[in-house]
Amino acid sequence: MRCGFAIGTGPSVVYATPGPGESIWLWPEETFEKMSDSLEQSLFPDEHAMEYEQLLYSQSKRIEIDKAGRIRLPEELLEYASIESQVVVIGVRDHLEIINPVQWATINSTLSNLPQIMNRARKQQLGKSSDSTGGTQ
Repeated sequence: MRCGFAIGTGPSVVYATPGPGESIWLWPEETFEKMSDSLEQSLFPDEHAMEYEQLLYSQSKRIEIDKAGRIRLPEELLEYASIESQVVVIGVRDHLEIINPVQWATINSTLSNLPQIMNRARKQQLGKSSDSTGGTQ
């Protein structure tokens, strides 16, 4: 994990945040900071954005990766994710997700629905694409 998250010569850092579905998301420091910078800056954010930011930033923890490539997850995040002695770590695009094995078994059982899930995601993406171009595809 360290080599994928290490940037520069200083201490390597990840941000641990609560994720949806009782998971813990780990973000490399640079990615987390870019994501934070990209959120709309406004003196009057809408209530959904404000609620999201309050939850995200109040529960985020900055964690240094030790020389052996290990981190210690905060107890409150472990409790949130119902993690005791075993975990499943999955890579998802730009972050890692840590979930308990029972939760993973539930998620993994949807594999048979992969074609439908892919079609829904594709339709949603095409909808966003047509919104930004003003036309349809």
